Amino acid sequence: MITSKPYRLNVGIALFNARGEVLIARRFRDDGPEVIYPGLEWQMPQGGIDADEDPRETSRRELWEETGVADTAYLGETGWLTYEFPPYDGPPHRLAVFRGQRQKWFALRFAGDDGEIDPCAVRNGQPAEFDAWRWERLARVPELVVPFRREVYAAVAAAFAPFAADN
Repeated sequence: MITSKPYRLNVGIALFNARGEVLIARRFRDDGPEVIYPGLEWQMPQGGIDADEDPRETSRRELWEETGVADTAYLGETGWLTYEFPPYDGPPHRLAVFRGQRQKWFALRFAGDDGEIDPCAVRNGQPAEFDAWRWERLARVPELVVPFRREVYAAVAAAFAPFAADN
């Protein structure tokens, strides 16, 4: 489908623990065109880049807003990747003006304690998007996400394979 709608600038975060697993969280509701399907509610943290915000700083802010994690070390990043939203005919929504997301993904090493991870809290006035989290093998994550994100997640898994326990 050809559309004149722009992509929303966005970051994604692959947060690795010391065992080389990544943090995934279970999305508990749709967000306009960002729909979830039964059994495919899991994803890595991601979020929009504010005007004049550096993408690396966005990754740290979004990770904290969505999970409470602040203690990380930078490992690497991807180039820009895109995905299209599925067709959306619901009520007016802030994301409906976009055709999809243009994302830069960041690999970060978690340096904190699992006890600080809390995806249910409200931070910076942002409502919780997730109701559960777990550590998962990076290579398995693409099969756990909604189909419209799979190609990007497969590219992220390939790019960040050197940091993963899957090797």
